[in-house]
Amino acid sequence: MRNKTQNSKVKTQNHNSKRKTDLRYRCYCFSINIMKFLERLPKSRNCCIIGDQLLRAATSIGANVTEAKSASSKRDFVKFYEIALKSANETKYWLGLLRDGVEIERAKISPLLREVQELSSIIASSLLTMKGKK
Repeated sequence: MRNKTQNSKVKTQNHNSKRKTDLRYRCYCFSINIMKFLERLPKSRNCCIIGDQLLRAATSIGANVTEAKSASSKRDFVKFYEIALKSANETKYWLGLLRDGVEIERAKISPLLREVQELSSIIASSLLTMKGKK
């Protein structure tokens, strides 16, 4: 018989493995990683302006995916996912601009670009499924 600690450990492991694939959780973690990244950006005017835009676009992805979960209709749900996809595409633009226009180590931006590309692909695939085009 398992003791209480072993039971909670098993539940936590199952819970954590589900979280790795949960879109809302990935969007939430992505937003946090963007905020941490922005804290390390140079404090130049350009970086501040682009950083503000990046923060708005990146956090909008998760906010719209979360809103979709409580949508009142399928049409509403699709609309929130469409907005999330647009925000993901905008996020890619701002990250690319920072990567190519500011003296920043590419190693700091590359994982963020990879993750937003994956989020974008998941959202786009979900939209195609919802619209019956897949």
